[in-house]
Amino acid sequence: MGEGAQLKRVGTSRGREVFHTDCPARDVVDHVTSRWGVWVLISLRSDDLRFYELRDSIQGISEKMLAQTLRALVQDGLVRREVEPTTPPQVTYGLTDFGQDISEPLTDLFDRITERLPPRGDTP
Repeated sequence: MGEGAQLKRVGTSRGREVFHTDCPARDVVDHVTSRWGVWVLISLRSDDLRFYELRDSIQGISEKMLAQTLRALVQDGLVRREVEPTTPPQVTYGLTDFGQDISEPLTDLFDRITERLPPRGDTP
């Protein structure tokens, strides 16, 4: 098989070539599967959270990375951002219907992984 050849062409029902570099789904997948995107989606799965609550629930994420990740997920339509006109403004984040659909299999994957891990301190 020649270099760069694909075994078969894979696309979605809407005719998008998912392996093509300018397929818009690739950006969304990149944001969802980024280092922090997965954790934001899982954290918002059960409840809407304010920025500081999200930051505190995801250990190791900086405020800058959380802000960038949220901005990308809001732009992709996975997360909604609600601003209450108070002083200072209160911003709450939650999942859209699309975000709920995407976060469900991520949560299932996380649950399957954690169920199979040995308890801390045990060696396999």
